[in-house]
Amino acid sequence: MIRRDMLKIAGAGLVLGAALAAGGPAAAQQKMVLKATDVHPLGYPTVEAVVRMGKKLETATSGRLSIQMFPSMQLGGEKEMIEQAQVGALAIARISVGPMGPLVPQLNVFNLPFMFRDNAHMEKVIDGAIGDEMLQKLTDAPNSNLVGLCWMNAGTRNVYNNKRPITKPDDLKGLKIRMMGNPVFVETMNALGGNGVAMGFDQLINAMQTGVVDGAENNEPSYESGQHYKYAKYYSTTGHLMIPEILVFSKKIWTSLPAADQQLLKKLAKEAQLEQRKLWYEREAASLAKMKAEGVVITTVTNKAPFQAAVQPVWAKFGGDHKALIDRIQAVK
Repeated sequence: MIRRDMLKIAGAGLVLGAALAAGGPAAAQQKMVLKATDVHPLGYPTVEAVVRMGKKLETATSGRLSIQMFPSMQLGGEKEMIEQAQVGALAIARISVGPMGPLVPQLNVFNLPFMFRDNAHMEKVIDGAIGDEMLQKLTDAPNSNLVGLCWMNAGTRNVYNNKRPITKPDDLKGLKIRMMGNPVFVETMNALGGNGVAMGFDQLINAMQTGVVDGAENNEPSYESGQHYKYAKYYSTTGHLMIPEILVFSKKIWTSLPAADQQLLKKLAKEAQLEQRKLWYEREAASLAKMKAEGVVITTVTNKAPFQAAVQPVWAKFGGDHKALIDRIQAVK
């Protein structure tokens, strides 16, 4: 299986390399396979949306352009995915906003705890002018080497662990909770009373098995599809983060494409943004049902006020330089 996957990756790279080497108008006439990757498995909403996008792309270009998906961390975790996209080793990656914050400081505003009131608020922000501006800032960032194509929903992130239910910040004391590798997230967990541990998604299961962490925080589909309920059965709806995700394209490959292909990819990406949303809510409901069937102890946190109060120092530290943007987001109705 490993050898077969490696042959697939090598084959896709050869097709892409041949197309890029041709350059200019000639490249537009050759078949190009665009490698795409995600940490999640086939069928997961973000993966499925890109697979469907690839089918549309292939149809629109009569087979000249296509997308080959490498799901389930076949090409590494998000850190590796970003690095490969930056050097042109792959074309498309679905990335959490968390790792993008260091490249575009304004994006850290989306990473602030309790930034969005609810899903509807978040969707209006990413579908509107603010969302378009943030994608452009990522594209224009000097060191990003990425093109921001579109946004994808990632639900609400909640805490899960193997010790106890969480109903108030005090319940997090003494718990080591995996967070994405961004100081905003680590300090958010620390402010809530837990011990935030920066770690890649691909390292999490082993860390829970060995006791390096007591749990993590994520949305229901990630928790369920990763089978994290086998290691941390207490899932509490803290709702501390609601972070949209970004579909990025390698700038090195992007600049080799004709303008017409770039415009087509942008159009199909925007369609994928809306299609993924529908898939997301369907999967969220299915994941919740499976969690219940697997005996997960789901605790509904009814009073979020103590959690919101606890993270005010995080807002002061990371949001202070972006007050105008925060005000614009809060004003979206």
